[in-house]
Amino acid sequence: MRSHYCGQLNESLIDHEVTLCGWVHRRRDHGGVIFLDMRDRDGVAQVVVDPDTAEAFANADRARSEYVLRIVGRIRLRPEGTQNPNMPTGMIEVLAKQVDVLNTAATPPFQLDEHGKVGEEVRLKYRYIDLRRPEMIEKLRLRSRITHSVRAYLEDQGFLDIETPILTRATPEGARDYLVPSRTHDGHFFALPQSPQLFKQLLMVSGFDRYYQIAKCFRDEDLRADRQPEFTQIDIEASFVDEQDIMGTTEQMVRQLFQETLDVALPEFPRMPYSEAMQRYGSDKPDLRIPLELVDVDDLMQSVDFKVFSGPAKAEDGRVAALKVSGGAKLSRKEIDDYTKFVGIYGAKGLAWIKVNERAKGLEGLQSPIVKFMEGIVEQLLDRVGAEDGDIIFFGADKTRIVNEAIGALRVKLGEDLDLYTARWAPLWVVDFPMFEADDNGRLSALHHPFTAPSCSPEELQSSPATALSRAYDMVLNGTELGGGSIRIHDQAMQRAVFEVLGIGKEEAEEKFGFLLDALQYGAPPHGGLAFGLDRLVMLMTGSRTIRDVIAFPKTQSAADLMTDAPGEVTNQQLRDLHIRLRQKAQPENAGE
Repeated sequence: MRSHYCGQLNESLIDHEVTLCGWVHRRRDHGGVIFLDMRDRDGVAQVVVDPDTAEAFANADRARSEYVLRIVGRIRLRPEGTQNPNMPTGMIEVLAKQVDVLNTAATPPFQLDEHGKVGEEVRLKYRYIDLRRPEMIEKLRLRSRITHSVRAYLEDQGFLDIETPILTRATPEGARDYLVPSRTHDGHFFALPQSPQLFKQLLMVSGFDRYYQIAKCFRDEDLRADRQPEFTQIDIEASFVDEQDIMGTTEQMVRQLFQETLDVALPEFPRMPYSEAMQRYGSDKPDLRIPLELVDVDDLMQSVDFKVFSGPAKAEDGRVAALKVSGGAKLSRKEIDDYTKFVGIYGAKGLAWIKVNERAKGLEGLQSPIVKFMEGIVEQLLDRVGAEDGDIIFFGADKTRIVNEAIGALRVKLGEDLDLYTARWAPLWVVDFPMFEADDNGRLSALHHPFTAPSCSPEELQSSPATALSRAYDMVLNGTELGGGSIRIHDQAMQRAVFEVLGIGKEEAEEKFGFLLDALQYGAPPHGGLAFGLDRLVMLMTGSRTIRDVIAFPKTQSAADLMTDAPGEVTNQQLRDLHIRLRQKAQPENAGE
């Protein structure tokens, strides 16, 4: 029906006849001449309809916002003084000779150029309208270019695109599974995959030594701005490789992706051990654009007469860390109070601080409610953090986990609020992760997943699991984890040892993972891989604040689809077919009175 997209029109097509199909973006009536701004996925073009084309003029006259039209006309230069060089099609216009109304449209719930005044719930309810906005079209076009670039790169590197099942069984991957009841197996359930992890490992056992997939994954977890119940992974696995092979291949893929789609040459990818990242930044995905670092001051605080500091400083699981902000003494008391509330989100009981007004004056040149406790150590403290006049020093004192989370998050927030960024892009690899992490009761769980290979023997792992390191690696960009991966366990004895450390007995291991343990007996090669979060990657590359803006039909933060009103109720017959009976909701005591 069309010969060109609106955004393709330019001066090279002067005097050509074109056929456009799209939506009325704007209609203007100027002295008997009607101007239509026609919009499609490629852009906007101006159409002029004169009254001497009676039928076309009549159709243009009744057209309104979002009507669907087909326009046949000739391209000409816009008159002098009406040209718009800032618009791709701003030098030309289409003189229409035929205007066909293909469909009318009700008044849209919001104007596309006024979406900023509309709440996100309205945008998601009418997502098909929201997606007409050029900004949203451009984000999804970039997403398409990204997946095309990834596929082309991996295919060129010899990777095969192989699909893995969506209906599978529950596996421990750190979040709740979405369960699917089976109609044909009474009382049994499938699970939607949190990742293709075990299947891609089995593909390695099968001899497909280079696999990739752009895979849908599902996790029933609490949501944040960068999470969705269903999300997309760029999933990669290869055999006969070590960490350097996987990291080198995927780093080059990301470099090429940024160069092709954004014309950006990413800087060096430094490698940082997990322990160093936590010590210096309080995070295993540090944003290296922000030049602030946590500095340990435990040794100085052990002797102060202030239990808020001395207690954690002396505790085996405690930490006292300082965060110096150059020029931060200008922060108001209200701003400091707001930051105190902010760290409270992460479990911090407060936020101590010292303003350095005039360091040469000693204690008198410092401003703080806690400075009276620092008399004996103040010079050492200021020297250690490199404090100068006009700086502020924040302190975190608590269990190490709380200090890292609270002061690490404060570091990021200060970087954003005070615009402390020193670069546009700051990638890195975080390596040498612990194999396990312990909860408050001392129970161990896999820091990544239980199929990650440790950097030691099974005997060493079992004798000292708390100190064991894994062969895992995460790619981080601007404080966001782009992808995580590891070298996998390919030996049955090692896999059983990991299960035992995690408290998964032989019987449970056979019941849940017998197929994997069996496969590891039949010549499993050394292998490893990495999975990128495609949604997060597109969010970063488009500068979006939420992944909902880079997914065509996302869920809300409560995992609901406002457009289709999902999840919804099902009929009693459907429940009977699935052998399911719903529990009755409790009625209020005075119901029916």
